[in-house]
Amino acid sequence: MEPVIEVRSVYKSFKGVHAVNGVDLEISGGGFTALLGPNGAGKTTLVEMIEGIQKPDRGEILINGMQWKGNEESLRHIIGLSLQETRFIDKLSVREILRLFASFFDLGKKRVSEILELVGLESKSRSWVGNLSGGQRQRLALGIALLNSPKVLLLDEPTTGLDPNARREIWSILLDLKKRAETSLVLTTHYMEEAEKLCDHIMIMDRGEVLREGGLDQLLAEDEREKIIEFTLDAPGLPKDAIAGDAPFPIEWDSSNGKGRVALDNIETQMPVFFDFLRHKNLHMKNMECRKKTLDDLFTEMTGRRLHE
Repeated sequence: MEPVIEVRSVYKSFKGVHAVNGVDLEISGGGFTALLGPNGAGKTTLVEMIEGIQKPDRGEILINGMQWKGNEESLRHIIGLSLQETRFIDKLSVREILRLFASFFDLGKKRVSEILELVGLESKSRSWVGNLSGGQRQRLALGIALLNSPKVLLLDEPTTGLDPNARREIWSILLDLKKRAETSLVLTTHYMEEAEKLCDHIMIMDRGEVLREGGLDQLLAEDEREKIIEFTLDAPGLPKDAIAGDAPFPIEWDSSNGKGRVALDNIETQMPVFFDFLRHKNLHMKNMECRKKTLDDLFTEMTGRRLHE
């Protein structure tokens, strides 16, 4: 399929800081792509350039084969977007807000009713926006982004600050949208689970660059045998050098709570070595959990820090 979004060697700097540093991105029709990374990774700047809010210093961005310059009106009719924070007039009802935005696209009451059903706000249609919960306001923002049945949907951290239930309500709406395969999505997030749940293609970003990209299975394929061991020792306050300095494997150690983690390629052969090391150090394990490597682990290996740092 022809790509709906093409980002070619795009750069953007602010006062000498490289916010986006040579990023390439291609999304085909119906594709759901996550830009995954911590705050300051360059995700929002990249999306704002795709939205036409920012202009690249260098590089090219095409949406449906068109550049923003000279095609602003056409592109605005095929794009839906929701920014990190959306402010509404508190003394208007949910239905009134939707009718206002629908009027920008010459859409009538029928489309407003369809959106109310789509985002699950029928029962709140007459409620003032100022009385909505955080999750309901985000569903309203998503509904506004979907009013014009966009070919391209751009969501900038749509679930940040929401409780788990509200976050899953947003996910449910997006998963239903994904089944229809009519809209391409670019989603920025620092939630690993969100990227895994919603998107077929994941781009891990940090400091303006794409560190790795691909499907979830593809990203983790190189380390599919590796397992993460998380453990707690009866030794809070133990200095990092006391356990990590001469360990047979690299160990991450948090001395404040006596917790550590180690990655092992072969559980059968390496776990006995690890246990022997602890016995030699006269360290006693309180509990242990073994799990597969995640995107968060992969990000930590590539950057030395976690997604939420």
